[in-house]
Amino acid sequence: MSSDASPVVWITGAGGGLGKCLTTAFSESGRQVVASYHQHPVESSSPNVLPMRVDVTSGEEVVAAAREIQRRWGRLDVLVNNAGVTRDSLMAQMTADDWDGTMDVNLRGAFLCSREASKLMLRQGSGHIVNMSSFAAKRGHAGQANYVASKAGLIGLTQSLALELGSRNIQVNAVMPGVMATRMTAGMSDSQKKALAEANALGRWNDAAEVARFVQFLATMRNVSGQVFQLDSRIGAWT
Repeated sequence: MSSDASPVVWITGAGGGLGKCLTTAFSESGRQVVASYHQHPVESSSPNVLPMRVDVTSGEEVVAAAREIQRRWGRLDVLVNNAGVTRDSLMAQMTADDWDGTMDVNLRGAFLCSREASKLMLRQGSGHIVNMSSFAAKRGHAGQANYVASKAGLIGLTQSLALELGSRNIQVNAVMPGVMATRMTAGMSDSQKKALAEANALGRWNDAAEVARFVQFLATMRNVSGQVFQLDSRIGAWT
């Protein structure tokens, strides 16, 4: 175990656009960052960043990652469940693989990582889990039933774990980052991009680096748990 007392942060989906910004925000604030990825490798010259290939849908790989974190640092202070995919299709054309593949990464992956992270956090008597949800969980999107259900499930997971772990000084929160220019949105048409900007009260998309700075700040707060933070300016009420 390292004698380095810097807080340790595990970020999943670190190879994506938001994941890279999260890795930068936490590492530049002095944290030790485990930047886990599956398909898109993480490249970083920072001595604070440890890239690690982890399939979050594999219980064995997630357990192995948690054990490596324990071996290296003996603690885990923050988990950011950021890994996510979309496999969009209208319901009549959606396959079971489309459904399962989305649920496996977005929700099962968050469950597996949260389970192993919480074991480390319970031993040390503190910790913070942040789940990256979506505005879609609030309003729904046609053609995204699998994605929306997975992101709504993350909110349920967040609030349930906040109640379960709060007495042990472990916080669990969710963030709706808003629409950002990332690999996930790269395939949108110009009309789709325009419509999403117009739905925002500020008339523009969100910025991944700004979202990452918010998540990094949230992880420093000690009296907030079970909450869902919407970071863009779309207006919508829970139904």
